[in-house]
Amino acid sequence: MNNRPLSVTVISWIFIAAGAVGFVYHLTEFKVQHPFPYDLVWVCLIRLVATLFGWFMLRGHNWARWLILVWIAYHVVLSALHSVSEAIVHGLLFVVIAYVLFRPRVSVYFRGH
Repeated sequence: MNNRPLSVTVISWIFIAAGAVGFVYHLTEFKVQHPFPYDLVWVCLIRLVATLFGWFMLRGHNWARWLILVWIAYHVVLSALHSVSEAIVHGLLFVVIAYVLFRPRVSVYFRGH
C-alpha cells in the first residue's frame, strides 16, 4: 500500500502541531533564574518528542506509531495525578488513537516501510 491512510495523516499532523505549539508556548516560560527550571526543560523535550513521533509516523515508520501510543499512555498516567476528568479524557484519546492506528488497513501501511 503506497497511499497513507487519512487517519494516519490526521493523527500525525495533530501530534506535529500540538508538539510544536506546546514547545513554543513553554519556551516563552524560560527565565534566567536560580534555581534553573529543569522541569520546564523536561516539558519542552516531551513536546519536541511528540513532534518528532508525528513526523516519523507521517513517513510511515512503524516504531513511531508505537511510541505515539506510549506518549499518550504517559499522558494518561500524568493526568491521573491531576484529576479524574483529565485522566478520563486522555484515556479516551488513548483508546481512539490505539484503535485508529492499529486497524488492519493502517497496519498494512506501516508494514510497507
